[in-house]
Amino acid sequence: MNTQAVATDFPELSDFGHDPWWLVAGKAVVVFGFLVLTVLVAILLERKVMARMQSRTGPNRVGPHGILQSAADGVKLALKEGLIPTGADKPIYLLAPIIAVVPAITAFAVIPFGPTVSVFGHHTPLQLTDLPVGVLYILAMTSIGVYGIVLAGWSSGSTYPLLGGLRSAAQVISYEIAMGLAFAAVFLQSSTLSTSGIVAAQGDRWFILLLLPSFLIYTISMVGETNRAPFDLPEAEGELVGGFHTEYSSLKFAMFMLAEYINMVTVSALATTLFLGGWQVPWPLSLIGATNSGWIPVLWFVIKVWSFLFVFFWLRTTLPRLRYDQFMNLGWKVLIPISLAWVMIVGVIRVSVDHSGTADSRTWVAETILIVVGLAVTAATCYAATIPLRAATVDEPAPAPGAFDPQTFDPMAGGFPVPPLPGQRATDQPVKERL
Repeated sequence: MNTQAVATDFPELSDFGHDPWWLVAGKAVVVFGFLVLTVLVAILLERKVMARMQSRTGPNRVGPHGILQSAADGVKLALKEGLIPTGADKPIYLLAPIIAVVPAITAFAVIPFGPTVSVFGHHTPLQLTDLPVGVLYILAMTSIGVYGIVLAGWSSGSTYPLLGGLRSAAQVISYEIAMGLAFAAVFLQSSTLSTSGIVAAQGDRWFILLLLPSFLIYTISMVGETNRAPFDLPEAEGELVGGFHTEYSSLKFAMFMLAEYINMVTVSALATTLFLGGWQVPWPLSLIGATNSGWIPVLWFVIKVWSFLFVFFWLRTTLPRLRYDQFMNLGWKVLIPISLAWVMIVGVIRVSVDHSGTADSRTWVAETILIVVGLAVTAATCYAATIPLRAATVDEPAPAPGAFDPQTFDPMAGGFPVPPLPGQRATDQPVKERL
C-alpha cells in the first residue's frame, strides 16, 4: 500500500521525446552501466548467498573477501581460446550470442527508474523512453532473445545443444502465454500499457494487493522465462551436458551468461514496475515529506529489483530441477487455465462495479472484491501447482506375481544403467544374470 501525502512528479507520455541528444545519450550510458554493474555484482553475490545457505565458504581468494571474483572470471573467459566446432554453421554460430544479449539490453529502455527530475536545468523523466505499448515492447524483446538460444543450439552441429535450444523454445512458448495473461489483468486495472502510466496508476494501491494471482503467476513465469533453476531444463547438465551453449567458449560463452543475468534484471524490474509501485517509496515512508520526488525513489527501485534477484539465488540454492514433463504440465495445465479464469474475473468485476454508485464507492467496492477473490484464486493456484508434482511422484503398485506387466523394463539391457521413466518398473532379475 502506498498512500501519497504529497504531489509526485509522475512522467507522462508527452514528457518524452524532448530531451537534447546529450541527455538521451547519457541516459543510455547510465542504463547500460547499471546493467553491466548489476550483473557483475549479482554473479558474486549469488555465489556468496549459495555458499552461505549451503554452509560453504564461497569465493574468498581474489581480492578482499573475494569481491574481485567476477572480474577475475571475466578476464579468464576473455583469455580462453575461442573454438568453433568443425560441423558448426559459422555465421549463425557467431551471431547467436549477439542475438541473445542485444534484446536483453534494449528491453530495459522503457523501464522507469524514478520520477521527473532536473538534470543541468533540464526537467526529464528518469527513464530512457516510453511507448503507449511499453510493456508489449518488453515482451517482444524478451521473445526475440530466445532466437539466440535456439540458433546457438542448432548452429553448433551437435545433438545436445540442439535439444537444449528446442527445450528453451518450448519453455518460452508455454510460459510467455501465462505471463501475457498476467499482464492483461494489469492492463485492465491501470487502463494503459505504458510503463510510466502503470506506475502512476499505483499511486494509492500497489497492484500486488489488488492482483495477487497475477503477481504469483508472473513470478513463476519469469523464472521459467529466464531458464533459471528449478526451471533450467535447457542447460540440464545431467541430461544435455551443458545445454545450448555446450560448444561455446571464451567471450561467446560470456555473452550468453551476460544475457541470462541481464534478463533476470529486466524481469525483476518489470515485476517491480507492474506490481510493486515501480520507483515509489513504500507506505508509510511515503507520508514523510517529499520522499516520492527527486532522486530518492531510485534507491527504492534498486532495492526492489535486488529483492527479486535474491529470490532467484534462493530458488537455485534450495530447489531441485524439475522433470521436463512436470515443468510443462505446470505451465499448460495450471498457470494458463488459471490465468485465463483470473483475467475474466477481473474484467467482470470492473464492468459490474463501474455501472453502480459514485466513483469513490465504485473504487472501494472493486478493490475489496479483487482482494478477496484474489486471495481465493491464489490459494487455488498454489494447490493446483502441486498436483502435477505430487501425481508424478506417486509410486505405482507392483503387479501381482506372474501377471503380465508391459511397463517392466531391463535397466541394463544396453550395457549401461538406465533410470526408469514415470510408470516404469525395473525387472526383479538379478544383476549378475543380466550381465
